[in-house]
Amino acid sequence: MVRINKPVQVDASKLQQYVEALGTIGWQNEGGIVRPVYSTAWVRAREQLSQWMRAAGLDTREDAAGNLFGRLRGSDDGRTILTGSHLDTVPFGGKFDGALGIVAGLAALHEQAGQPRRSLEVVALCEEEGSRFQAHYWGTRGMLGLIQADELERLCDDQSMMIGEAMRAVGLFPERYQEAARHDLDAFLELHIEQGRMLFDERIDLGIVQAITGLQHQWVTVRGRADHAGTTPMDSRRDALQGAAQMAMEITQLVEQEGRPAVVTLGKWEIKPGAVNVIPDEVSFSIDLRHPEEEAKQRLAAAVRARCAAIARERGLVVASEVTSDSLPSRMDPLLQGVLIASADACGASWRAMPSGAGHDSQEMARHLPTAMLFVPSVEGRSHSAAEFTTPEDAANGATVLATALCQLAY
Repeated sequence: MVRINKPVQVDASKLQQYVEALGTIGWQNEGGIVRPVYSTAWVRAREQLSQWMRAAGLDTREDAAGNLFGRLRGSDDGRTILTGSHLDTVPFGGKFDGALGIVAGLAALHEQAGQPRRSLEVVALCEEEGSRFQAHYWGTRGMLGLIQADELERLCDDQSMMIGEAMRAVGLFPERYQEAARHDLDAFLELHIEQGRMLFDERIDLGIVQAITGLQHQWVTVRGRADHAGTTPMDSRRDALQGAAQMAMEITQLVEQEGRPAVVTLGKWEIKPGAVNVIPDEVSFSIDLRHPEEEAKQRLAAAVRARCAAIARERGLVVASEVTSDSLPSRMDPLLQGVLIASADACGASWRAMPSGAGHDSQEMARHLPTAMLFVPSVEGRSHSAAEFTTPEDAANGATVLATALCQLAY
């Protein structure tokens, strides 16, 4: 059983100043932040964070991928406890997603007393969202030695700029990407907003993440026959859209019957030929299926494919599905979860164990080193939106628990 002698209190007003100031960098007049990796706004945000890190007495550096670190050196400087989150945003995102985890880590290190035994570090990870290059967890994968050489030229943004070119444009040397790899990390702790409404609805201070969801993406194509909209009887049609619509309804019902935490989203659709007076002959749609248990995820995916095939047969259609990505769930480290729970109890914060339905850098970290996540509430569950909000009290509660846990691990 973990025992905590005394909480490490974070200055709530200072934390709020960090959040508000960082939230102005990349803010657009139409609402929301645009701060993709290796952009001008991303560079400005890193410069601001670097200033704050130095003011807090931390040693700062950047690695070959663009991750920014602030280090509180320990008496055993060969081993590191790492905390932090990502600096990039989705287009027109909010000021808490990722950023709160960075500034909470910064505030947590600032409040530590004296030299720790193991070094403490806060990191602003350079990319998580994939909103510019589809290079998910780029900074984390750099630290873990997982970036592949061909990605530097294969990954391009909407303007056909390669990620290697973008790195060079902000002063990095993409050919040195392997130098980002770390071998001194003992643990990673990430504070993040929940991005859902479970904590908000239940009025609970914190979520201790047990597992991060597995995710499968499918691209489904339904083919029928294009015919005249006025002269083809309803009972003679092979309408690809009506078949796809029935599939969508029944896929949703399948996952609803499974119950929480299973979720499915069918968010992208393409209809051909797309004319008002022509029966659609081809419809394609995406499936985003998530569950924190791999067996349940694969069972649901198989049920979805079987139901789509049955509907196609009933309607005289042809259906094909392609799995475009399939990521395994990641379980958080039980011992680190115990440290977070003990820290929450010592700080008088209520908590609940829960899965994460969103992907995070911790998902990749957990495959390679002990990792834990701490959630703070999102008001009304809002996220990936300018309306995203976490109260100063909830943010400070989370940062105080994080600071207490880091103290326990490093001192």
